[in-house]
Order: sequence, then C-alpha cells, then structure tokens
Amino acid sequence: MVSPTATAPARGPAARGPAGRSSPTRIRRHAPWTPYAFMAPFLVIFVTFVLAPAVLGIWMSLHDWDFMLPNRPFVGLDNYAALFDSTSAVFETFWHGMRATAIFTVASVPLLVAIPLGLAIMLNRRFPGRTVFRAIFFMPYVLGVAVVGLLFRFMLDPNIGIVNGLLGTSTPWITAQPWAWISLVAMTVWWTLGFNTIIYLAGLQDIPGELYDAARVDGASAWQQFRHVTLPGLRTVHLFVVTITILASANMFGQALLVTNGGPGDTTRTALIVMLAEGLESFRMGSAAAMSYLLAVFLGIVSIVQVLAMRERRPRWRS
Repeated sequence: MVSPTATAPARGPAARGPAGRSSPTRIRRHAPWTPYAFMAPFLVIFVTFVLAPAVLGIWMSLHDWDFMLPNRPFVGLDNYAALFDSTSAVFETFWHGMRATAIFTVASVPLLVAIPLGLAIMLNRRFPGRTVFRAIFFMPYVLGVAVVGLLFRFMLDPNIGIVNGLLGTSTPWITAQPWAWISLVAMTVWWTLGFNTIIYLAGLQDIPGELYDAARVDGASAWQQFRHVTLPGLRTVHLFVVTITILASANMFGQALLVTNGGPGDTTRTALIVMLAEGLESFRMGSAAAMSYLLAVFLGIVSIVQVLAMRERRPRWRS
C-alpha cells in the first residue's frame, strides 16, 4: 500500500543514475554570503586606497593641517575661501596653475581624440602586418612617465638635444614659449595615443558590417559612411574616450615636472604641481586638499556638461 505522503520517483534522463536507476534531482544552492566573499578583495582595496583617503582629504581641507604644528585647528571653509580671495597668499599661485592646466587640456584633448580615431580607422582595415602596427602604436603607452619624461628631456635639450642636432637649429623646445607647450603636448600625444586607439578600434569592430554594405549600395561616399555610420556607432565609445582624456589631461603632472620643471617661469606649472608644492614643500596639507577638491568639482562639472551635450537626442513626436 502506497503512503499518500510518498514522493513519486523522478523521471527522465536527468533523474537516472549510471545503472539506469531513478534518483532524485539535487539543486545546489550557494551560501548567501558567497557574492560578498568574491567582492571582499575589491571592497578592501577600494575602501583602503580610494574611499578612506577621499574622506580624510575632505577632513584635512577643513583644518589648518600643518605637519610642523602640534595641533590642527578646525578652520571650516577658510581654505576654500582663500582660493577665491585675491589678497590671499595662494590665490595667484593656484589660479596660475589652473590656467596652465586648462591650456594643456584644450591643446591636447582634440589631438588625443582625432589622431587615435584616424589611426583606428586605418588599423581596422585588412592589410599585411596590421597586428604588428597595432602593437607598435600601443607600445609607448606601457612606458612609465619617468622614462618618457627623461627621454624627452634629453632629446629636446636646446644645447645637447638630438632634435636640434638633427634639424640643425637652436630652438628652445623646453625653455621658451610656445615651444614648451608644443613639446609637452607632442610628448603626451606620442606617449598616450595608443590607449585611445585601441578603445576606438574595439568600438569599430562592434559596428555591423551590414551597415557599411547598405550605405555603399545606396551610393554613400567614404565621408558619408564615416558621418552617418561610423560616428553614430561610436557615440558611446567617443563619450568614454573624450571623458577619460579630459580627466587625464587635467591631471597632467609628471611631464611638466620632468621636462620643463614648471618653466619657463611658471607657465607650465600645472595645478597638480602647485598642490604638491603647497602640501609637501610648504606643509600646508589643508590648503592643498582644498585645491584638489576644487579641481575635482571643476572636472565634475565639465564631465556632466559633456555627457549632456553628447548624449543621444531622441525625436519628440507630436500628436
């Protein structure tokens, strides 16, 4: 007699064992803490090296944080107010650094977007040795800023540099303007264009080839294909590239420090160099922290404006 509470044996291939006997299907369930265990290493690194320093930086910016003083009194927003007070000691230095940062960003970003995009379009075509050329264009990016900075420092030296030797000139590449800016921008473009090129190349390979075939059938020229197929297909990638390039250019530090040392005068003394001098040379870490967060606010505003300007606009239908 069969018990009413008995469970009927499972049927089907999945329920049969090696000898053909029926066996109940088992469902494996992971512990509820398993996802958090996988996230734990990242969370530890993020909290230790990103979140905690960010919170500490905000706290420091609200204090007169001087390593040479036994106490660090709370000053509120005074460090921020001093950056907008033309009579303060840090006003002129900070805004000269911001001006140099803006000049470098405006000069370098268009080149670091247009040149990699053109290279990516060329490297996306099929031709012998294209993998080698992709590697060649990306190779400089793996070099450290110290290596690239010292290399260009000696190459562009007005007296012993190989560039003037090859050109037979005495151009002051790193000791006069506008040559110093030209040198820093050219050096940065050569060094970092490989990264943006690879990003654009990955985006190009995600555009369906059928779109280009349809455009050619419709009689579209190469420029029309680029305008109506390539650019719309790269909208998201282009937004990413422009955003990270602006942020990287606005944080330019090593090139100016190693090649021109902020000169001639203080024309290439960027905001990060000013913050370094304020915090580690003058020991005013509170003021330096306020400078860094003001720069972060400016970059956040620029990024938001850029995203709003480049987002896809959907047509509005009228009833």
